[in-house]
Amino acid sequence: MSRLLRLGLPRDPAASSHLAGFVVAAVVTVLLTRAFLAAAGYPQIGGGGLHVAHVLWGGLGMAAGFVVLLSFAGPVARPVGALLGGVGFGLFVDEIGKFVTADNDYFYEPTAALVYAVVVALVVVAEALHGRRPHDPREYLAGAADHAVAGIAGGFTPRARAEALELVDRAGDVRGAAEVRALLGAVADDPDELPNPVAAVGAAVVRVTRRVVAARWAPWLVVVLLVLGLAASVGTGLAAWVGGADVPGWIVVGLLVSATTATGLAAWGLAVVRRDRRAGYLRLRWALLVSLLVVQVFVFRIREWSAVTGLLAELVVLGLVSAELQQIEARGVGERAGTPAAGASDARRRGSARGEPLG
Repeated sequence: MSRLLRLGLPRDPAASSHLAGFVVAAVVTVLLTRAFLAAAGYPQIGGGGLHVAHVLWGGLGMAAGFVVLLSFAGPVARPVGALLGGVGFGLFVDEIGKFVTADNDYFYEPTAALVYAVVVALVVVAEALHGRRPHDPREYLAGAADHAVAGIAGGFTPRARAEALELVDRAGDVRGAAEVRALLGAVADDPDELPNPVAAVGAAVVRVTRRVVAARWAPWLVVVLLVLGLAASVGTGLAAWVGGADVPGWIVVGLLVSATTATGLAAWGLAVVRRDRRAGYLRLRWALLVSLLVVQVFVFRIREWSAVTGLLAELVVLGLVSAELQQIEARGVGERAGTPAAGASDARRRGSARGEPLG
């Protein structure tokens, strides 16, 4: 990571939120596109031998996202670019069946699994870039300076100022922190800002999930929901296979092995969580990731698009686990500073809607 910084490539502290918006926009676009085409009888735009496939609209959406991101300085345009790019990518990847088959078959059976595998690959790359290593203090300072770019031009709303100051606080005493703080102080107040739907939805989800995980029975709820989801996924997958679904045997074996692994990790997490809450929830998170990144790939290969319900349920459970891990980390940071979770609570009271872990 230090080499990236020397090359002038600090990570954006809000990147996880933007990437999540991109992926969610892409997945929702695929599902809505499939639902609309099925309801409308798969109409085609064009005639006389021409067909304007929606992959072209997808390319246009991705291009529009790039134009927005390359045209404006500062963080304000990034949520818009992420949404435009996500919608465009969803329209693009939905037609993957046409480009992996010799007869351009949109209804190619493994398409659902291929689309899901692509989304999984994106999530893995995002996790490798932003989830494995904590941000360097200089990256937080760079993020604060990035906010100042937008503030100098258009002023700060109370929420934007709170976010920028929170980043400076996280940066600590690194070189340039005092100067950036002074620059932020010189930015005028302004009540107008571009709406950020990604941050608004993320903040609402965080508020709800944090209330749920505060309950002592939350770990049991997580494990019960995960095991029920795994049982439903495996059961419906096996039922489809026994019923004559045209899938190789190794797909079924992979489904059973990965589901067993995820269940074992969940049981391990439940056994550990009473004496070490963080360790227990980390194992629950591993179980969910195994299910989302491996089990669901096999399920989508067997059941295609009907497996979406189980996927959505597991994403809700993952949100609960992630919310608890964020609170544990925030409490740990506050305790090391001598004021348990004070920094995180103050930032939330100031109206920060970033949706990023405050730890």
